[in-house]
Amino acid sequence: MLTRAGRYDWAVTEFVRVSGTLLPRKSFTRVCPELHAGARTGSGTPVRVQLMGSDPVCLAENAARLAELQPAGIDLNFGCPAPLVNRHRGGAALLDEPELLHRIAAAVRGAVPQAIPVTAKMRLGIADTARALDCARALAAGGVQALAVHARTRSDGYRPQVRWEWVARIREAVALPVIANGEVWNVADWRAIRSATGCDDVMLGRGAVADPFLSRRIRGERDEAVGATDWQDLQPLLADFWSQVRVKLEPRHAPGRLKQWLGLLQRNYPAAEAFYRRVREMKDVSAISAALGRSIILSVRTGLPGQARGEDSSYSTASRPPPPPPQPSPPGAAKAAAPAAPPCRGPLTASRPPAAALGHNASDRMIENTP
Repeated sequence: MLTRAGRYDWAVTEFVRVSGTLLPRKSFTRVCPELHAGARTGSGTPVRVQLMGSDPVCLAENAARLAELQPAGIDLNFGCPAPLVNRHRGGAALLDEPELLHRIAAAVRGAVPQAIPVTAKMRLGIADTARALDCARALAAGGVQALAVHARTRSDGYRPQVRWEWVARIREAVALPVIANGEVWNVADWRAIRSATGCDDVMLGRGAVADPFLSRRIRGERDEAVGATDWQDLQPLLADFWSQVRVKLEPRHAPGRLKQWLGLLQRNYPAAEAFYRRVREMKDVSAISAALGRSIILSVRTGLPGQARGEDSSYSTASRPPPPPPQPSPPGAAKAAAPAAPPCRGPLTASRPPAAALGHNASDRMIENTP
């Protein structure tokens, strides 16, 4: 959805959790349905699939299976600060173990064809930055081809204060492209993070959700400040998003997804703030749809009269009917148990091929990451 509003060099999915089993292919296509379409969004943005775990062998075997689906790249998550994830040794919980980070990177790189990029994302540490450089060097030595660095520790969470200067230190310490990330909400923040870090590339997360046109503002394709026409252009995306949410989620979960997006949009769009206040207490899908209709959002949704000129509708499900309800089984019919996922086998025997030379485009690149 966001890649329709902005222009990105590539995007990264939510993480796929890898823990002890060899996942079926549907585990990857569920998180990244774009794998069915050449690993590109409807607007043509390449999509890389992110893996998260702590077992080098299991991550490598799952990366090899994922590679069969031809993703635009494979990304390793060492940045998630969520307590539940960290309790199970995922994400930022590994940032005190640079040796393990190296083993994971080397195993995954060795299991994946060189034509598929392997990248990683990390925070600056768990409670402090003492091992930030060690972790970055370990990942570089393990063969990752680019490193996104979120300028906070795990303990920092999402506090507004960021440590961009540490991203600069990491960039100087490793011989691979470093992508700066953290607290970029507008064009001024983008200029500031590039100046402070020296990085050519910037990863946008929540900032792109709060202003879907941020990447175009950065590229000089829209005014730097949010204007009235931006809200008009955003309405077809909101309507299409709501239509997709209603198809994909149970009715009790759908309103929360819309409210989450409106909650971030209200940072920049007064009309989003007003609409958020109107639907905040609503739980009924029909009531929210009616409120959207009164706001003239549904009348301009993708594929209907009033569609914004130039919008890509190839990724739209606005007119897709809901899936049919499941049919009851006949009396006495036995339900077949789903086969359990096989465990990961054990140490890989393939040695890691030498890392391919990386051609780095020094022009301003825009990478979108799921916040």
